[in-house]
Amino acid sequence: MAKFIPLHIHSEFSLLDGTIRIGDLVNYAKENELPAIAVTDHGVMYSAIEFYEKAKEAGINPLIGCEFYVHDGDIHVHDNSHNPLYHLILICKDAKGYANLIKLVSTAWCEGFYYKPRINFELLKEHHEGLICASACLGGEVLQNLLKGDYAKAKETAQRYKDLFGDDYYIELQDHNLEDQKRTNPDLIKIAKELNIKMIITNDSHYLRREDADAQDTLLCLQTNADKDDPNRFHFPNNEFYIKSKEEMRKAFSWMDDETFEECVKNTEDAASKCNVEIELGNAPLPHYDVPEGYTNETYLQHIVYEGLKKRYGEISDDLKSRVDYELSVINKMGFPAYFLITWDFIHYAKTHNIPVGPGRGSAAGSVVAYALEITDLDPIKHNLLFERFLNEERFTMPDIDIDFCYERRQEVIDYVIRKYGEANVAQIITFGTMAARAAIKDVGRALAMPYADVDRISKMIPAELGITIEKALKMNPDLKHAYEEEDYTKRLIDTSLRLEGLPRHSSTHAAGVVICREPVMEYVPLSANDGQINTQYTMTILEELG
Repeated sequence: MAKFIPLHIHSEFSLLDGTIRIGDLVNYAKENELPAIAVTDHGVMYSAIEFYEKAKEAGINPLIGCEFYVHDGDIHVHDNSHNPLYHLILICKDAKGYANLIKLVSTAWCEGFYYKPRINFELLKEHHEGLICASACLGGEVLQNLLKGDYAKAKETAQRYKDLFGDDYYIELQDHNLEDQKRTNPDLIKIAKELNIKMIITNDSHYLRREDADAQDTLLCLQTNADKDDPNRFHFPNNEFYIKSKEEMRKAFSWMDDETFEECVKNTEDAASKCNVEIELGNAPLPHYDVPEGYTNETYLQHIVYEGLKKRYGEISDDLKSRVDYELSVINKMGFPAYFLITWDFIHYAKTHNIPVGPGRGSAAGSVVAYALEITDLDPIKHNLLFERFLNEERFTMPDIDIDFCYERRQEVIDYVIRKYGEANVAQIITFGTMAARAAIKDVGRALAMPYADVDRISKMIPAELGITIEKALKMNPDLKHAYEEEDYTKRLIDTSLRLEGLPRHSSTHAAGVVICREPVMEYVPLSANDGQINTQYTMTILEELG
């Protein structure tokens, strides 16, 4: 008997829409002995690497995907009068598919954003290789046409996707006990059989277990800025949008005959078995640094280092020369000459344009090369500092040079880097604001329409200290524990907050993080736009892991 593989899942990174934490998802797959599981967040790949690493570690095949918004016109046109957006699931099969998923997501944000990040069929034609495609939920184009009563158009749409993706296109059947699904599922099956398209069953999962429905509903209130008791607000129609087992799916599809059900389940397993993405960590090539004619990166670095030594020390003793030559040999062996040239260059730009730069912090202060290049301003010889704490052949890590720029003029340095290496090759880095303990209490209290004074009183019972959680606060503060045990409204507030605490709430731009790539950034990582600012969709720690 085939295993049912969930192929339509929205994690915590479908911001303010999904509550499934990546770690919990992987644990669920492990506990239920699933060989694979998917993440298909709305329009983003925020979680891809964390999911990949945790799933691989648990011996589970990570199916990296995305639920796209497909526009049926020119994505560069922003026109309210004609802006239908259809949902579509794409999951990558291999390295080519992963690269294409990155390009589609990045283009959707950087070129196609209008209310939502959008792609169109022309982009799919260009970047469909290595991808599995599924027709999605009620928001999918095939289903939207069926809901309008246009069977011929729905069939024509399915044929168009089948022509493009071949056997990698699947008709997705869902049953969340909704009238629209019960009405259209027979026609979906009919289309699939007429066009010889494989069918899969999926559950549009936004929370892990049925009992998480209320917490996810509260999250939707935060997204739409609505009160939970408002009957007219946006909410899911029932509590069926969780990750279901094969047995629960059989119950949901009780109207389907056994043979068809087993065939649909087997197709989820077959689709998953096509996907074997291997992501290389820690090996992204450093950007090129253009050196003057007649030099290599190594010889030019040596040249400017020795020029800097004369400026810093005047006389170059044998001991100093020996130390510098040793440092340069390690830098060359580890492949970092370009790194030092790039860093020297933008610090040199700042200093020659009167932009205040800090003296350098951390282990980089142990490098005479960094001191000679005026990257740092502390003499490592005078202070007897060790180079090996900074760079060591035995322990391969990227050089970590902490640099402080004047807050008011930092953007000038970033603009210089963009001009020098090309707009496409430079991006700033995303960061996520999460619902910390106090913030979760305040957010949930607002959604529950609780009196401000009550919410404020409870939130202030949580100690203002680093790393505090609601659970820790309940143990530390007897007054909070008493309120939790004695007041029904406080218990409800805290129980809901506990389920949402730590989830990402919004994305923003990292204050000082910039990535420079050899090729356009979207060749390596997905991009998004934040108030016109192009950001990587991976955080700084993930980017470091990727190299």
